[in-house]
Amino acid sequence: AASPPSAPGEPGPPPPPLQYSLLLQHLVGDKRQPRAWDPNALGGIPCPPKSEEQKMVERVMESCPFKAALACVGGFVLGGAFGIFTAGIDTNVGFDPKDPYRTPTAKEVLKDMGQRGISYAKNFAIVGAMFSCTECVVESYRGKSDWKNSVISGCITGGAIGFRAGLKAGVIGCGGFAAFSAAVDYYLR
Repeated sequence: AASPPSAPGEPGPPPPPLQYSLLLQHLVGDKRQPRAWDPNALGGIPCPPKSEEQKMVERVMESCPFKAALACVGGFVLGGAFGIFTAGIDTNVGFDPKDPYRTPTAKEVLKDMGQRGISYAKNFAIVGAMFSCTECVVESYRGKSDWKNSVISGCITGGAIGFRAGLKAGVIGCGGFAAFSAAVDYYLR
């Protein structure tokens, strides 16, 4: 039985009282609707649509070869700096077993710093490129971007580097590099 319609000008029936539990279900309960954050709705700065050139640059920067090249350059710079630092504090630079009290010359120290810097730079560049490339390939294959990608690529990279010394070294390299990658990924996320 429906209530009879009220005449114009007469007040309608009062609304049902608001129940606190129903309100909570809609605000924090299982009936809550997730809302997409839109800065334009809040009066933010409007973003113009991206041009084709911007989209192309984004695609290039997200490609595996670009990421590998960037990691290679970054590894080269970091490895060079690390090599120069370690050569600078090494006490065996210019060591002569016939004359253990001889002080190395500045030329010998600089030569060793350059050689060690280049050696470390090449090694870091290779490891960085291998890791970045395998991580990008694993991420593309899996279709997800999570911590598992870095662990899998760390295992592949460490195993490939360690495998040159034998199977046992490859397994240890796989586990060690995977654990290190997981720790770095956990710390950075």
